[in-house]
Amino acid sequence: MKWNKLNEYEKRIILHKDTEPPFSGEYNINKSKGLYVCKQCETPLYKSDDKFDSHCGWPSFDDEIKGAITRLTDADGKRIEIVCSNCNGHLGHVFIGEGFTDKNTRHCVNSASLKFI
Repeated sequence: MKWNKLNEYEKRIILHKDTEPPFSGEYNINKSKGLYVCKQCETPLYKSDDKFDSHCGWPSFDDEIKGAITRLTDADGKRIEIVCSNCNGHLGHVFIGEGFTDKNTRHCVNSASLKFI
């Protein structure tokens, strides 16, 4: 399978499960209409209509494209990691029960893991 070439920063986030600093990612305040795809394999992950401003410092979504996201227990045993279902690239974490939207779900995603189209 051919995947996009990642720079060193993207590799650190996507392959080694690091986290970009809050409020530093290019998509944190993006309000444009479109689609967010995986930076590594370009699988569609999120629709812009599901993005909301949680003021947490990372792009936040309250829904995913069906089948695009896999949830795993994080290495810390407390959080739920989210990865691309196609390439297993690290996206961020999902949090339930915070009350930001009616769906009561927040996918907290690294901009470095995403490409916007």
